[in-house]
Amino acid sequence: MELAERLLRGDKRAAARLITLVENKDEEAFEILKKIYNKSGKAYIIGITGPPGAGKSTLTDKLVKFLRKEDKKIGIIAVDPTSPFTGGSILGDRVRMTDLSLDRGVFIRSMGTRGHLGGLSESTQAAIKILDIYGCDYIFIETVGVGQSEVDIVKTCDTTIMVMVPGLGDDIQAIKAGIMEIGDVFAVNKADRDGAKRTAREIEMMLDFNKSDWRPPVELVVATENKGISELVEQIKKHKNYLEETGEKEARRTENCKNEIIDLVQQKLMNVLLDKSNREEKIDELAKKVATRKIDPYTACEQIFERLK
Repeated sequence: MELAERLLRGDKRAAARLITLVENKDEEAFEILKKIYNKSGKAYIIGITGPPGAGKSTLTDKLVKFLRKEDKKIGIIAVDPTSPFTGGSILGDRVRMTDLSLDRGVFIRSMGTRGHLGGLSESTQAAIKILDIYGCDYIFIETVGVGQSEVDIVKTCDTTIMVMVPGLGDDIQAIKAGIMEIGDVFAVNKADRDGAKRTAREIEMMLDFNKSDWRPPVELVVATENKGISELVEQIKKHKNYLEETGEKEARRTENCKNEIIDLVQQKLMNVLLDKSNREEKIDELAKKVATRKIDPYTACEQIFERLK
C-alpha cells in the first residue's frame, strides 16, 4: 500500500506508476483503487473532443495555462490512436505541450486506445480516479478525434467541449445526430479563417432544436494566438455552476457510474467467456467454420455460451 500512501500525499511518480499498472491490467493497481476510491470525486472533469485537425491539443494547452494562473492543479489525459506494431500511442500529444510538462502543477499522460472504440482508452476511467485522488482540481481528457464514434466522452466528463473548425464541408458535415449532441460548450477554433462565423451560425441553428434547459454556448477561438480562451473558460465555469445549481452534476455522475459498472461487467464476462473457451482458440476455430458457411454465427454464439453451463 506504499503506492496508495504516496498518491494520497500528491506524489507525481506514484500517480504515473499506478496509471501504468492500470494500463497493464495489474490487479495490484485495482486493489489500491478499491481501498482509496472514497478519496475521489473532487476533481472537475472536462472533455475536449472534435474532428482530427481541429486543434484540440493546442486549445487544451491554452485552457490549462489559463487555469494555472488561478493556481489550479491540472491533470491531462491525451488519448491517442494505438500503434498496431508497438501498442503505444502514435501521436504523443505531449509534443504539443512541452512547456506544460515542466510545470509541477500539471500532470500529462498520453494513453493509447489499444483498440478500444468510442474515442477513449479502456483505462481512462481508472486514470481519472488516480489523478483525482492525486489532487487535481481539473482533469482534461482529450480524445482521439475519430469522428462520430467518439461519444464515450459524454459518459466520463462533467463538461464536454466540442471543438470545430471552419471549412469542414457543405453545411458543416460534422453536424450529425450523435457526436454534435454531446457538446456542452462549442468552440470554433481557427476563427481567423474564412467561414468561421458561418460555422458558428450553423451550430447555433442546430442548437435551436435543443430541448435542454442548458443551451450550449458557441465561442469563436484562435487558440494559437490565445484569443477567446478567457471567454471559453468563463463558459466552462457557467456550465459547472448550472450543473451544481440544478442537481444535474450528481445525476450525470450517477449515470456515468452506471455506464462504468456495465462496461466493467461486459469486460469481465468477455474474459470469462474466453477463459472457458480455451481462450481464443475455440473462437478462432468457430470463426473459420462461420467464414466457410459450415455453421452460422448465431449457432457459434450458442456453442460458446453452452461451455459456460
